[in-house]
Amino acid sequence: MRAPLSWLREYAALPDDLDGRTLAEGLIRAGLEVETVDQVGSDVTGPLVIGKVLAYEVEVHSNGKSIRWCQVDVGVHNDSSGSRGVVCGAHNFEAGDFVVVALPGTVLPGGFGISARKTYGHVSDGMICSAKELGLGDDHTGILVLDQPDLDPGSDAAPLLHLRDDVLDIAVTPDRGYCFSARGIARELA
Repeated sequence: MRAPLSWLREYAALPDDLDGRTLAEGLIRAGLEVETVDQVGSDVTGPLVIGKVLAYEVEVHSNGKSIRWCQVDVGVHNDSSGSRGVVCGAHNFEAGDFVVVALPGTVLPGGFGISARKTYGHVSDGMICSAKELGLGDDHTGILVLDQPDLDPGSDAAPLLHLRDDVLDIAVTPDRGYCFSARGIARELA
């Protein structure tokens, strides 16, 4: 059972300064088998923000690839306006959707650095990200569309995505079946 520390905090009053390793030691003392403590998103650095797709134009290029030239509101960063042009190959979003944008200076998992660069005849000033590109899963069929209403463009996306969160991998024994849920583990912590 993999249990993010942020989920456990939703069910149990845990001290703010409690980290995953200290928590794991306490669970081990209580008789649970904690195999590892990983930090999800620790390899994502730089400005990763929430963006709102304002508009886009579909363009088909000579190589047959269809891209979207998007205008995305990413708030004000580094003395630039909130709207940026971003080239995106995915087609699973619409104008008005909230997305995760890696601005120039961001480094994604695998050491993939983001910079403003010319591609498909436009200068793409960032990248709209998929779950796989952020290291959150294997889904690379399209970009990550955030379904929460009224998000703030330009705000840090890491807390919303639970990046930089300690995740405990617990081997649940047959006598502790209730620990197959975050609520059950939180009960044990409380």
